[in-house]
This record gives sequence, C-alpha cells and structure tokens, in this order.
Amino acid sequence: MNYINNRPLILLSINLVGIMVCIMLLTGMYISAGISPAWLLLLVVTVALLASLLSLFKRQNRQVFQVIRALANGDNTLGFSAQHPMRQHLEQVKKQMQQARFNAEQKSEFLKALLVHIDLAVIVSDAQGNIIESNPAVARLLGKTATHLSELSHIGTMALAVEKNLHSTVQWLRGEQLDTLTLQVSVAEIQGQQRKIITLQSIHEMLLNKEQQAYKRLTRVLTHEVANSITPLASIAQTCLGLMPANLCFVDEESKEDLNLALNTIASRTQYLGEFIASFRQISCLAMPNLAPTQLGEIIARTQLLHLQQLAEHNITLTIDSQSQQLVMLDSGQIEQVLINLVKNAIEAVVTFKNQQVDLGESDVVQGEITLIVAKNSAQQLYIEVADNGAGIASHVVEMIFVPFFTTKQQGSGIGLSLSRQIMVNHGGDLVYVTRPQGACFRCIFG
Repeated sequence: MNYINNRPLILLSINLVGIMVCIMLLTGMYISAGISPAWLLLLVVTVALLASLLSLFKRQNRQVFQVIRALANGDNTLGFSAQHPMRQHLEQVKKQMQQARFNAEQKSEFLKALLVHIDLAVIVSDAQGNIIESNPAVARLLGKTATHLSELSHIGTMALAVEKNLHSTVQWLRGEQLDTLTLQVSVAEIQGQQRKIITLQSIHEMLLNKEQQAYKRLTRVLTHEVANSITPLASIAQTCLGLMPANLCFVDEESKEDLNLALNTIASRTQYLGEFIASFRQISCLAMPNLAPTQLGEIIARTQLLHLQQLAEHNITLTIDSQSQQLVMLDSGQIEQVLINLVKNAIEAVVTFKNQQVDLGESDVVQGEITLIVAKNSAQQLYIEVADNGAGIASHVVEMIFVPFFTTKQQGSGIGLSLSRQIMVNHGGDLVYVTRPQGACFRCIFG
C-alpha cells in the first residue's frame, strides 16, 4: 500500500539515479574510448530517462492544473489519484471550501428570509437603476413591482439622482389613498460595483396618531380653561334673571326689555358654549373600540333605516351596493356613528345643492342620490364608500376638512369628520376623501 501511495516519488528517484549513473558512465567511456556503439546506446538510455522524467513532471503539473481549475469553477468532483502525495491536502481544502460555501448559503438564506418577513421595503439597484433585488414589502407598500427605478415615479427619480446617502420623506398615491413614506438611499461599493440600497417605510399611521394626540392635548386644555369661565357666567346670568323683581322701575320700558334680553342672551350663549365644550370632550375622551366580528351590511342597513324619513322628505334616493360579505373586527356602535355622520353630511350637501339650483332658476334640478358601497381596493382592504351627487367640497378646503372644529357650515361644529376619522384610525384604518367629478365621496377603510 505504501508502495502504491509513493509510486510517483519512487519513479522520480529511479529516473534521477539512472540519469546520474548514465552521465557518469558516458563521461568515463568518452574519456577512455571516445564515441563507440556502447557509448551511443548509453546516450539513448540517458535521453529516454530524461524524457521519462519530463513526462512525469508534465503529467503531475497537468493534473494539478486541472484540479485547481475545477476548484476555481466550483467543481469538487475532480481530485488527485490515490497515489498522489497531495491527495490528502486536497481533500482538506475541499472540506474547508464546502463548509465555507455551506455557511455562505446559510447566511444568504437567512438574509432572504429576513427580507421576506420584515415590513421595511428594501430595493437594491445598480448604478444604472436596474433593480437587482427587492423584497415582498415593496409590492405591499407601493402596490406594484418594478425592474427599473424609473418605474417608481418620483421615488425612482430621486434614487437615480443620488450620488451620496439620502434621507427624506415622500408622498405616494396608492390608488385613492395618499401615503407618507420615509425614503433612505445608501450608496455602497459591493464586489467592485456601485450599488444603491433603497429603503421605504410608511409613517402615515404614525403621523395620524401624533396628530390625534396633539388635538387631544389641545382640546383638554381648551376644555378646562373655557369651562372654568363659562360655568360661573351661566350661573350668574341665571341668578340675575331670578333676582330681578317684576315691578322693578326703569326710566322707560325699553331699558327693562334690554336688560332682560342681555341676561337671556348671556344665559343662552353660555349654554351653547357649554354644549360646544361637551363636543370638545367627545374628541379628547373617545373610548377605544370594543372589537367583535361583524358584517358591514348589517350596520349599513341600520343606518339606512335611521335616515328613511329625511331621505323621503327631501326626495333623495339611497342605493346600497354590497360587493363583499366579509366579517370585520369592529365596534359596531362606533362605526355606525361614523356612517350616520357621513350620510347626514351627504343629505345636507345634496339638499344645499338642490336649493342652489332652485335659487338660480335652473329648470333641470338634479335628482338627489346617495350611494353606499362595500368593496375592496387595490390593496385588498375592505372599505365602505359614502358618495353623493351634491356640490362636492372645494379644492382649497379639502386639506382642512379633518381638522377639528373646522367647518364650512353656518350651524356646524366641525366635530363630525374629525371624530369619524379618529374612530377609523382606532380601528387600524383611515377615513379619506376621494375626489370625484361630481359630488363628494368618503371612504372608511379598514386595515
């Protein structure tokens, strides 16, 4: 066995010894007898030994070259013969390479699994904008997949123009819903190639929560300060009215009437302000929803029954289109309150629009229509849509409609839409205004 394993070494030794012996004999014979047939025969033997030695080196060199090239190409099937002296070392190298490759593949699979399951949208592109890698969160967040950054509208344009790291916020319109995203672009050199790592994350819900918290803090302060002043004013006004005797003498009767009017005005306005403060508390003290599986159709049916008299009185048609019977985890009382607010606003908008047409003397007065739709958007989110064919909302006030206490109505308090949106946010969704060519449209989106 040892002989087999050491065969190349033995052959090398035999060739070297034979060549040395032949050279010595050739030298001695040439000195003593010169060139003779025996000397020529010995020369042929020497040349044969040299050729054999050269062939042995070439064969070993070729085998080493083939094995190393195979390893470089990731092929571990080739190896040295059983008697090769480097066979054992080669096997150790193979094991180390296989272990290193296995570890690298494990790390790669771990990173891929991590990218799949995190909510952070990650895109990797080259310097030309070709997308090399992206995780599923990109499609979930943007509602689309892409192969080049130019397909991502203004986000792709910003990422392509970046030459150094960037951190910014951008707006992204997904269907009808406007989202606010954080955009971070990191430029790195990986394996000698420039790469751009782009991360996107939605902060829309976070901003909504911060906004609601700010409104709550504001309303608590206002409620406390204003209520402390209103309560004694109302009490004093009522006391003054009660203390004023019926036979109190005045210079003229008109002065008495003015005093009565003033005291009654103070009493009525303080009562109104007290009710207004109560609506403040309604926003700042909204209870968290008590969630239970519910069908939206049941809530819509109850909402329709509540408004049948108003609809008939103003000759308005209410149409229900339920495209989904999916159960939703919600607080039916709070969601019903949202729909009541939206339907009430829709009725008022349609009535106002019809009255405007009548005042302008138009002969073709629009037939009032309100539509309630239950469906899913492009992001597969369930929503209730309340749409009317009234005058709609002016574009310059659309951004203000969800601000507490902002209203365009003479008798409005500005609470309804803000409260409705807060209820939807507490349900993990949102209330959005959808621009339409005619009328107003609000969508209650469930997360």
